[in-house]
Amino acid sequence: MKSHHSYRLLNVNDRRYSKSIQISMVACSVSLRGSLSNSLLHHFPRNITHRSSCKYFHGNVRKFKSAPSCSTAIWDALDESPVVQNEGNGKGIDFLYLMEERGIRANVQTYLWLFEGCLNSGSLFDAKKLQAKIFKSGFDWEHVLGSRLIDIYLAHDEIDNAIKVFDEIPSPSVSLWKEVISRLLSKKLASQVLALFSRLITENVTPNESTFASVLRACSGGKASFKFIEQIHGMIIHHGFGSSPVVCNPLIDLYSKNGHVDRAKLVFERLFLRDSISWVAMISGFSQNGREDEAILLFCQMHKSAVVPTPYVFSSVLSACTKIESFKLGEQLHGFIVKWGLSSETFVCNALMTLYCRWGNLVAAEQIFSIMHHRDRISYNSLISGLAQCGFSDRALQLFEEMQLDCMKPDSVTVASLLSACASVGAGHKGKQLHSYVIKTGMSSDLIIEGSLLDLYVKCYDIETAHEFFLTTETENVVLWNVMLVAYGQLGNLSESYRLFLQMQIEGMMPNQYTYPSILRTCTSLGALDLGEQIHTQVIKTGFQFNVYVCSVLIDMYAKLGELDTARGILKRLREEDVVSWTAMIAGYTQHDFFTEALKLFQEMEDQGIRSDNIGFSSAISACAGIQALNQGQQIHAQSYVSGYSEDLSIGNALVSLYARCGRVQDAYLAFEKIDAKDNISWNALISGFAQSGHCEEALQVFSQMNQAGVEANLFTFGSAVSATANMANIKQGKQIHAMMIKNGYDSEIEASNVLITLYSKCGSIEDAGREFFEMPEKSVVSWNAMITGYSQHGYGCEAVSLFEDMKRLGLRPNHVTFVGVLSACSHVGLVNEGLSYFNSMSKEHGLVPKPEHYVCVVDLLGRAGLLHRAREFIEEMPIEPDAMIWRTLLSACTVRKNIEIGEFAARHLLELEPEDSATYVLLSNIYAVSGKWDYRDRTRQMMKERGVRKEPGRSWIEVKNSIHAFFVGDRLHPLAEQIYGYLDDLNKRAAEIGYVKERYNLLNDVEQGEKDPTAYIHSEKLAITFGLLSLSNTMPVRVIKNLRVCNDCHNWIKFVSKISNRAIVVRDAYRFHHFEGGICSCKDYW
Repeated sequence: MKSHHSYRLLNVNDRRYSKSIQISMVACSVSLRGSLSNSLLHHFPRNITHRSSCKYFHGNVRKFKSAPSCSTAIWDALDESPVVQNEGNGKGIDFLYLMEERGIRANVQTYLWLFEGCLNSGSLFDAKKLQAKIFKSGFDWEHVLGSRLIDIYLAHDEIDNAIKVFDEIPSPSVSLWKEVISRLLSKKLASQVLALFSRLITENVTPNESTFASVLRACSGGKASFKFIEQIHGMIIHHGFGSSPVVCNPLIDLYSKNGHVDRAKLVFERLFLRDSISWVAMISGFSQNGREDEAILLFCQMHKSAVVPTPYVFSSVLSACTKIESFKLGEQLHGFIVKWGLSSETFVCNALMTLYCRWGNLVAAEQIFSIMHHRDRISYNSLISGLAQCGFSDRALQLFEEMQLDCMKPDSVTVASLLSACASVGAGHKGKQLHSYVIKTGMSSDLIIEGSLLDLYVKCYDIETAHEFFLTTETENVVLWNVMLVAYGQLGNLSESYRLFLQMQIEGMMPNQYTYPSILRTCTSLGALDLGEQIHTQVIKTGFQFNVYVCSVLIDMYAKLGELDTARGILKRLREEDVVSWTAMIAGYTQHDFFTEALKLFQEMEDQGIRSDNIGFSSAISACAGIQALNQGQQIHAQSYVSGYSEDLSIGNALVSLYARCGRVQDAYLAFEKIDAKDNISWNALISGFAQSGHCEEALQVFSQMNQAGVEANLFTFGSAVSATANMANIKQGKQIHAMMIKNGYDSEIEASNVLITLYSKCGSIEDAGREFFEMPEKSVVSWNAMITGYSQHGYGCEAVSLFEDMKRLGLRPNHVTFVGVLSACSHVGLVNEGLSYFNSMSKEHGLVPKPEHYVCVVDLLGRAGLLHRAREFIEEMPIEPDAMIWRTLLSACTVRKNIEIGEFAARHLLELEPEDSATYVLLSNIYAVSGKWDYRDRTRQMMKERGVRKEPGRSWIEVKNSIHAFFVGDRLHPLAEQIYGYLDDLNKRAAEIGYVKERYNLLNDVEQGEKDPTAYIHSEKLAITFGLLSLSNTMPVRVIKNLRVCNDCHNWIKFVSKISNRAIVVRDAYRFHHFEGGICSCKDYW
């Protein structure tokens, strides 16, 4: 009551009292109100500031010391004053001693204020003195004092002391446990949080929601095992927090970050009340775990639930759209963002820029960047990275300068993006400038920067600088070794690449999942199968045999190098469904012409629910092209269109090849025109497809258009064009293309020489083919096969056999194609025993299983030699089912040898297999005709007529002055027909003078021959040769192509004509070449 009266008097007439009394009264007021600073400001006039009040108070402290008596509350008020804080807590301890001298005992509030002063001043030493003072005085710990002292120790990173203080507090409350755990978590001391939580459980303290939430956040750093997280989840459910957003939100986030998104989804679904954080956590979890579609669907569900989206929600959904390239949806979300007024949020703008950059819409990305209110490093990095990926290195570097002007120091991510920009466009000079900047700013030891710099020099093909920089790096970074492996692989330097691979292991660097693919790709490109197999062994030893990435590269290597069974075995053992591995296998089957297997595997992949990528679709369509499966190819193309690959270049090229190889000329042109960015492969698909489907003139026209369009032809282009000229026997144009190959530097390529050997062989110039072969510095198996086949086709059987023996002596391994050529050579010159010996050696000596074409060669070998019964026995003993070609070969031999019995036997089988093939009826009819069985002949022809089978007419072609002239039997439609027939009569007379006797046309009976004009029986090759002799220079050989086998009379006639005209005549019939010169044929009358 007295105090109240004094207070009232002070307010009435304050100037009549001393300043010490004023201080005393103020202190009493403070004890009632609880805060000195607020009390002073409350009682002081409005014009007195906080600072001036401190000065006023500081000037009267000494007067207070002489006061006769004061309470603990007054001392406490002084302890809280700014004087104590400004002068250091040592003064506060001095006050503590002064209080003891006056007999006043400090209370909890006194110590609390003193600890506050230590915390604010950062004086750990004074705090420890206070702690010692408290212990010395026997003062009981209070939770609030312990909490404040723990804060001081944590602020100075003295974790052990903080825990010791906590241990000394008797029976800490749940709130104190929660507070300490929260403080440890704020210091990112996850291990200590988890240890303290374990103690809490051991001491039977019941955690609350906040404690569980803190512990779950501590687990997110990867400090806790999944089993521990599951145990915490069980406790959460046990304590009734299973549907609490406070606990479940961090639990959803934790499960998602550890890859257990299904568990996170289960927690989310059990939430009765979902706040915006719940939705963000779940959407982000889906997006981060490759389930972008579900993230987008969940956002739609959130929108329907009328939950107000946050910037973080939009950021997560936009990230999901970017990952699955759902750019249109991302653009729609942009509209929502504007509608909700979040278009200026930094998180959202960064996600939008990433979306538009990945889409390639850099204009939109730059617009967003320009209107951002606040840009952070991610903003700059997103745009710089987008510009770099799209090749705008100049703009990326300009933005780099703007970033520095914006007072924002670029980090390693920014610089790495810029280096990537320079590497992508080969800007080595600018990259070196950035390298200088990296050295100046001290970022040269950053792992990301080191990798980016090395990648820059490698991609700019400055391997020397790359190697020098690699040697200067001190960090043990396996990524750098991998980049160098790729660098030497690009150079094709397998020895250096392998040396580096061994060296890294010597220096203690263990290969990882990216190391093995780096060197395996080099083995693949250089065809080093043996080394690839060695590395595969090491892959198994180091436990990477089930790694999806490593396995995909192994499958690719084995598939491309022809070891398809090994590749398929790796695919079967794969434990994960990897589309890259499947498509590599499909591509391998297609590459090696196992088209049916490729399509079966493609179907199997789809049946297992694996969505094909563009490589799988293009390989499958190419496989359809290989077997002319037009309908199936069109169906697969429709699938690719639905899957979003409508504009994919590789699929477009495969479709062009499909139509071209199926002979659909207009469709092929249409598919070709639909390709916007045509490359060499597009043109090559059209050229090679037309060449293979027999539209050789179209192929050469496209080749000419390609040259006129300025598109650079590569080796494959020239090979396809040469093949087209070879199929047309157009040696003149073939030589022109040969000259272009020399001009473009392809003449030294093995593949180029191989197609040229085939060209000259097919055009009848075996001498030029031999010259090309023998001048080759290096020869592949294909080279030997081409020359052996060429000799075989021209009837030079002995030379072909000799070349085969040379090939074996050099240690080259013959393949199936080699033996087709050798067996055909033996057949054409009658080397029966040798041919049979070579056939048997296929399996016994070379491990090759004979294919149907080899059996055809043996039947032809025996049939030409007149061993028809032996040929029949051979067919009946074959381990495979005879196909139409085998029976047709036997039937043809029977026609020549006039063997009706075996001929009819062969014809019956042939009609069962191919009832619509005209050759069967014609050959059988001819057997009856030459044997004089006219009724049987007529019956065969009637059967042919009734079945609607039309005979292919005999035709011959000859090129004169860049024009192809075609002739039929008895043809009189040619403009020079009169001159041709006149000169033909002259040739016949001159031939007869030196011994030529015309054979009787034995396919018609006497009545039929008498009814027709004799000139109607003149075969097309005679007309073509006569026209050639009339039209071509005397120095040029006459080259004629015929679609059927040349008959005995024509063969004999051409020999005489070559002698009387003193001209070389080359005739290519359906079986072989005949070189006539001086009255002699190269076949030596055995064909």
